[in-house]
Amino acid sequence: MSTVLITGAARGLGLDFVKQYAARGWKVHACARKVEALRGLEGDIHAHGLEVTDYEAVKSLARKLAGEAIDVLICNAGISGKEATILGSIDPATWRETFEVNTLAPLVMAEAFVDHVARSKDRKLIAISSRLGSIALADNGRYAYRASKAALNMEWKGLSVDTADKNLICVVLHPGWVQTDMGGAAATLTIDQSVPAMVKVIDGLKAADNGRFINYDGSEIPW
Repeated sequence: MSTVLITGAARGLGLDFVKQYAARGWKVHACARKVEALRGLEGDIHAHGLEVTDYEAVKSLARKLAGEAIDVLICNAGISGKEATILGSIDPATWRETFEVNTLAPLVMAEAFVDHVARSKDRKLIAISSRLGSIALADNGRYAYRASKAALNMEWKGLSVDTADKNLICVVLHPGWVQTDMGGAAATLTIDQSVPAMVKVIDGLKAADNGRFINYDGSEIPW
């Protein structure tokens, strides 16, 4: 049986990842601050109450799952950042919170679970990032969010090098602009369009894809 661990699993993209993998017969470790939304779902789903910025709790969960092989780790939890999009309204507290959740927390998850992933068959370490983190495609505004995702991309690129001896496949995925609480009603994709497409991309990842920044449809995104 294949196993996936997903953070931010109680709503939006994360919740649909849980449903998609459970429907395929995978064992799913679903991590979220509030697990009520996970109750009653069909499949081999193991809900874990987890705040991703509680690093002792992350390490505790890794110990609890010691010896288990995790084929796919999906670091999905993230926040949009609240600061205004114009200069003169930058809020340092928002920056700290945004980087804590979007950048540091995924790296701590990767560090805690790298050996779980390395002992699996698939060995895939996935970060859900954003096209807004592409420096090549950057335009104005949303400084904290864009910078946090650019930093996430950089650290995942580093992981792709530092874990080469473990033969991991470390990939950053952009889900598209999706109709979630974060993406808003004007977004161009539904969750039903984005998540199955990303699952298909993850399924098809090979060793040669290690260190790539990929769109939900499989196309390349410039760093």
